[in-house]
Amino acid sequence: MGRIDTAFADASLKKPAFIGFTVSGDPDKATCVRVARALIAGGTDILELGVPFSDPVADGPTIQKADERALAAGTTPDTVFEIVREIRKESQVPIVFLTYYNIVHHRGIERFYQEAHDAGVDGILIADMPVEESEEVCAVATRCGIDPIFLITQTTSDERIKKIAAKARGYMYLVAVLGVTGVREQVSGGAIDLLHRVRKHTSLPLALGFGLSTPAQVHTCARAGADGVIVGSAIVEIVKRNLKNPDVMEQELQDYVMGMKQATGSPDQIVKK
Repeated sequence: MGRIDTAFADASLKKPAFIGFTVSGDPDKATCVRVARALIAGGTDILELGVPFSDPVADGPTIQKADERALAAGTTPDTVFEIVREIRKESQVPIVFLTYYNIVHHRGIERFYQEAHDAGVDGILIADMPVEESEEVCAVATRCGIDPIFLITQTTSDERIKKIAAKARGYMYLVAVLGVTGVREQVSGGAIDLLHRVRKHTSLPLALGFGLSTPAQVHTCARAGADGVIVGSAIVEIVKRNLKNPDVMEQELQDYVMGMKQATGSPDQIVKK
C-alpha cells in the first residue's frame, strides 16, 4: 500500500482529507520549502505541488501569477525534485505533482517518472492529458510505483468516467466548478451531483477541488461524502500577500490549514472566516 492509499485508509483521519496545493518554487526554492513545512505542520494530509509552466490552462490568475514568480526565480523540474527531496528529509506526507504534458514529454516520460519516484513523489496528475492518450504514461507510472491521477469535470460523460476509473489510482480529482481554478463563494450543486455520479463507478477516494477556500465549503463537501478536499488558490493568496514576511506567511498558512481541517467535524466546530 502506497502513501496515498495509507493516508485515506488511516482510521484516525477526519474525513475529508485536506489536500493542500502550492506552486513549486514560488516565490523561490527556499521559501517554497517553508510553505510546504507550514502546510504539513497545519495538518495537510496530502501535499500537492504544481510544477510551474508557462501556459497553465487549467489555472486561474492567482496560480498563473505564482507560476510566473516561480519561473522568474529560475525554477525548473530539477528544482522541483530538489524541493521534494528537502521535504522528504523530515516528512512522509504523500506528495502529488500537478503538471502539464509538455513538461513530462520534454524531459522524457520514463526519466520524469523515475526521477519523481526517486525524489519521493507518490502521484502525478497531468492536467491536459486526456485519458484516451494516457496509455504510455500510465504504463510508466505503474512501473515507477506512482499513482496516475485524473481530473473529472461536470461535463465528463459517464462513459469517460468509466474509462478514467479503470486507469486512475490513489484518488480521483473532481473539478467542483465550471472553469479554471480560483476562489468561489460556495460549493455548487453541480459539484455535489458530480460526486454522487462518479461514486457509482469507482471505490477510489474522491476529492473535490477548484474554488474551495472556506471551512463552510469543506463542511459541505464532508456532508456530501467527499473523501478529500483540494485547496490551492486560497493558499497561494496567503503566499502572495506575505512575500516580504515569510515568518508571517508560515504562521498564516499553518493557522489556515488547521481551521480548514476543523471543518470536517460537527457544524459547531466550523471556524468562521
